[in-house]
Amino acid sequence: MNNAIVRLNPSQLLLLVFLFFIILGTIFLKLPFATTTQVTWTDALFTATSSMTVTGLAVVDTGTVYTLFGQLVILALIQIGGLGIMSFAVLIFMLLGKRIGFRERLLVQQSLNHTSIGGIIKLVKSLFIYSFTIELIAMCFLAITWVPEFGWGRGMYLSFFHSISAFNNAGLSLFPDNLMGYVGDPIINIVISSLFILGGIGFTVLADIWYKRKFKKLSLHSKLMIVGTVVINAFAMLVIFVMEFHNPHTLGAMSEMSDKLWAAYFQATSPRTAGFNTIDIGNMHEATITFMLLLMVVGAGSGSTGGGIKLTTFLVIVLSVISFLKQKQQITIANRAIKETIIFRSLAISMISFLFIFLAVFILNITEPEPFLKLLFETVSAFGTVGLSMGITADLSNIGKIIIVFIMFLGKIGPLTFAFSLAKPRQ
Repeated sequence: MNNAIVRLNPSQLLLLVFLFFIILGTIFLKLPFATTTQVTWTDALFTATSSMTVTGLAVVDTGTVYTLFGQLVILALIQIGGLGIMSFAVLIFMLLGKRIGFRERLLVQQSLNHTSIGGIIKLVKSLFIYSFTIELIAMCFLAITWVPEFGWGRGMYLSFFHSISAFNNAGLSLFPDNLMGYVGDPIINIVISSLFILGGIGFTVLADIWYKRKFKKLSLHSKLMIVGTVVINAFAMLVIFVMEFHNPHTLGAMSEMSDKLWAAYFQATSPRTAGFNTIDIGNMHEATITFMLLLMVVGAGSGSTGGGIKLTTFLVIVLSVISFLKQKQQITIANRAIKETIIFRSLAISMISFLFIFLAVFILNITEPEPFLKLLFETVSAFGTVGLSMGITADLSNIGKIIIVFIMFLGKIGPLTFAFSLAKPRQ
């Protein structure tokens, strides 16, 4: 048994560890005292996978169906999945004073979807410090709204749950309508969006900002992530605001301009893997939904709690196309040439991603009596580990749920990691 494990490559081992925690979470969530009403094994598996992959799609109402024990299991899976299984393993190794070898560093690199093995242990240390500090501070701010409304015990628990769910880009909420009841609340909008933006921008960027402090000194990756995030979020907010302004089921139903702006801002930042919503996604215009599909495919940054093909991958592909049209031999950013291996990696990630999305949607169109756009949205949301839905998740057949479970799993571990796990183990 031990020899078989040793022969596994890092991708295969990472995949097995992820599966182990998903199965363990499924068993815990199926326990009688984990739910207020009986759930099927398929629904328990779906919830465990959605939590572990920090997706946020839900087949049952988390706040009412699961007891405090069940919710804490979900929260533990979110935290482990968001920060990375191997990151916790490295933390335990460090606490025990054990040596962290090259193999373990490779596992951490793939667990975090990080592009380089260099400085990976330093990144893990920073990851835990930043994560727990940010979550604690955010919990205190959220308590300003929820403690007066629900009392100390319930208010602090809601703040605790949502700060972890938001920072890890899970999108799971204890409210039946997610955060629609707080569409115009500045504290909820600012704190929750700040959490999933910080979680989605990547731990390498946060560490870079902390140590270098000045934008000019930041690495090229950090600059791309910061500028790209600001530009995409601003553009997305403008598009959603214009497209949904007169929609009587979303922004058009709001009398206050401030509510419209908050809703447009929140829903513009959320599709890039967060999964929270303050307006009804199912009633948005099809054109807006189509635009959100692009945001979900792009996703967050590498080394982050989010999914998708990653913003940097998307930027490399866009720059490759521009360079090809200009008939340039090299792709350069800020006078720096991008290596061919990075370009090939970006193309491989995108191609494998689109292939699996196509196959999933094809099968779902056979098994599910839902419109094509809703099935496509559900699939892309699962792949990008976003968690937004047009309201069909609970109505999926068992086959449909299993397909979405696989896509969530694929989106979290990464298309290349999955592909490498099928390859022949190498030294």
